[in-house]
Amino acid sequence: MSNPASDPYVRVRGAREHNLRRIDVDIPRDVLAVFTGVSGSGKSSLAFGTIYAEAQRRYVESVAPYARRLIHQVGAPAVDDILGLPPAVALEQRRGSATSRSYVGTVTTLSNTLRMLFSRAGTYPPGAEPVDSDAFSPNTAAGACPVCHGLGRVHRTTEELMVPDPSLSIREGAIAAWPGAWHGKNLRDVTGTLGHDIDRPWRELPQQDRDWILFTDEQPVVTVHPVREAGRIQAPYQGTFQSARRYVTHTFADSKSQALRARAERFLESSPCPACGGSRLRPESLAVTFSGRTIAQLNAMPLTALAEVLRPAARGEVADLPEGPERQIATTLSADLAARIEVITELGLGYLSLDRTTPTLSPGELQRLRLATQLRSGLFGVVYVLDEPSAGLHPADTEALLTVLMRLREAGNSVYVVEHDMDVVRRADWIVDVGPHAGELGGRVLHSGPVAELASVAESVTRRFLFDGEPDTGVGRPPREPSAWLHLRGITRHNLRDLDVDLPLGVFTAVTGVSGSGKSTLIGQVLAGVLTEHLGADPADRSGTDTDEGEGDGALSHDARAGAGVEAKGMDVVDRLVQVDQKPIGRTPRSNLATYTGLFDAVRKVFAATDDARQRGYRAGRFSFNVAGGRCETCQGEGFVAVELLFLPGTYTPCPTCHGARYNEETLRVRYRGRSVADVLGMTVDTAAEFFADVTAAARSLRTLKEVGLGYLRLGQPATELSGGEAQRIKLASELQRNRRGHTVYLLDEPTTGLHPADVELLMRQLHGLVDAGHSVFVVEHEMGVVAGADWVLDLGPGGGGAGGRVVAAGRPSEVASAPGSRTAEYLARRLAR
Repeated sequence: MSNPASDPYVRVRGAREHNLRRIDVDIPRDVLAVFTGVSGSGKSSLAFGTIYAEAQRRYVESVAPYARRLIHQVGAPAVDDILGLPPAVALEQRRGSATSRSYVGTVTTLSNTLRMLFSRAGTYPPGAEPVDSDAFSPNTAAGACPVCHGLGRVHRTTEELMVPDPSLSIREGAIAAWPGAWHGKNLRDVTGTLGHDIDRPWRELPQQDRDWILFTDEQPVVTVHPVREAGRIQAPYQGTFQSARRYVTHTFADSKSQALRARAERFLESSPCPACGGSRLRPESLAVTFSGRTIAQLNAMPLTALAEVLRPAARGEVADLPEGPERQIATTLSADLAARIEVITELGLGYLSLDRTTPTLSPGELQRLRLATQLRSGLFGVVYVLDEPSAGLHPADTEALLTVLMRLREAGNSVYVVEHDMDVVRRADWIVDVGPHAGELGGRVLHSGPVAELASVAESVTRRFLFDGEPDTGVGRPPREPSAWLHLRGITRHNLRDLDVDLPLGVFTAVTGVSGSGKSTLIGQVLAGVLTEHLGADPADRSGTDTDEGEGDGALSHDARAGAGVEAKGMDVVDRLVQVDQKPIGRTPRSNLATYTGLFDAVRKVFAATDDARQRGYRAGRFSFNVAGGRCETCQGEGFVAVELLFLPGTYTPCPTCHGARYNEETLRVRYRGRSVADVLGMTVDTAAEFFADVTAAARSLRTLKEVGLGYLRLGQPATELSGGEAQRIKLASELQRNRRGHTVYLLDEPTTGLHPADVELLMRQLHGLVDAGHSVFVVEHEMGVVAGADWVLDLGPGGGGAGGRVVAAGRPSEVASAPGSRTAEYLARRLAR
């Protein structure tokens, strides 16, 4: 164009990121534009992988080369050109690193201002010197409590925790806190070499010896002479002793394995720090007050209550400060804090407190906190790219979200939103519909224009749900009758206070309520904990309780403690517990769909059974890209090698030896029906289902993956490339392919998050099928179509945080839809009417 600066459109040319098919698309600026399409269609690849990535690349190129090294660079997207692209800000659903040192105050930067307020305008004890703002942060040496190091809690262990069965001897495994396998055997042998009787029942050992074995910090080294076994030669070796407490505490603090840390946590008791009372700060910091309260007290308040404390100061009404600079500082900082809190409460998050840690927040809550921060930034002419901002929102909160998005647009910004909520889509100015299907069958822009014009696009899967009707979620089906009931009494956790709940079994139950009402606490923590405790399963071996979190991350010890103190009746009919969430199925590209579901085990056995493999002496392990032997050693089975560039973003390039195949030449020469194992990993689920139709073990896995709508995924697609919705459906498919035994309780936390209405239909078909097979399904859900199709609804509230935590209504969907005082009733009634 002759004058791109005056062109009101962002013009994308030749986009081919992931499955995008060299698309051209024009999207206007200064509008609310939504990107729609089924999961895997390519909408995120266009919005985030192309538009935002190119905007960031251009910004980074304008920065001094030295400074570029300090910025995380995503690399150049696969696109020919993008014209008319302003600076962009991305607000994604990614959680980031889960750490107890990150909390609401740090995410929103409100804590920085509050600490400055205490430092410059706080009331100090007589004779105390003013301190820097760092002294009010638990994350600095100047402010952290010296006993708990700013964590607010201390961990200790006891003999009863580490030795649950004192009738056993050390050789029989009395010290349950020690590791298993060779490491545990080594510690037992070292203990015996040190002169302790490892064959005598634990309770008969002298108390002095028991205390030393469990609690000493000494680490003596001795020469161990293993007991010789027939056919094995075992030479003496130097063994180092480590007490049970030392092993547990070091594993919990230092291990990179979540499974090992979770196992160690089972042998620890956590309690508030006795020095700081859980406030995480030094006594000197807690001695300073503002408006008669310490910073710990203000941090613990719901944001709505904190704003009430700050408003008088914002008006200059600070009683304990004389006229002068301190009063002016107090007025300015208090006014800034109150204004920023107001934006957060507009987004329905007023129930949060500044000291709420980020691991306890949902991805939707985190994204809204970041959105509130951007609203206060006052930027103009920016493209905001948001990833499903309505995810995890009750319909009542979605209205407030739309108001905020409109404010961003009216401030002179462009708001590009990847979205599945049809109510949000209907309010947009522009729609970019990508599809028509997922993976290789998607990647095309079917429509880019006003929302109403999508009605004429026959290919669009979105069109049916936007204009013609609702997804089929079982609404109108006669409700099932419960086969039994769970009775939980005296639930006290987070905002649930002495709550009594009756939960039906053998039916589909939806748990509803506004954000922060206590839904996830009740189902994901309390109910999961009670059932885990009842089943008595060892979380580490997953023998009776499945969490399906991938890579051995099956820790339920936290949830088991969540059920402590709850009186529970009616659990005898439950045989298994399965929790299915949207956490990734793996943390590295080595984990993929085929390895997680167990499908790849069947594939490797098929290749090992070929004539070529037998002649070469190859076993199934040869066809794993994770172990030496069959993999390419240049890239260690990754398929690519990293290229680090000093002033440019690091990049990956196909391995120069295997060219991305992951295996060495000898392994790739083995063929099954003309295909190598690398060819199979490149197949989609749909293609592989035909290829392995007569291989029973593989066909069962592939069939269930197709049934949950994942036929478009490649078998070797890295876990890091999968969305939360895809990860959840892979977990569900892994469970569906098993031979289910006994009565299973399935717990799902917002299973429709990240799913297109067409995918919701597939998912609900599977979940209702589980109930028809005699199992129980509990879903925490905001999608009113899912709630309307449930057999039983439990509505919590009426508000969030301290205003919630109560059962507002319970019964059939039609009964809850007319319940007085329920914020869900209005929206459920509308859905039932449709």
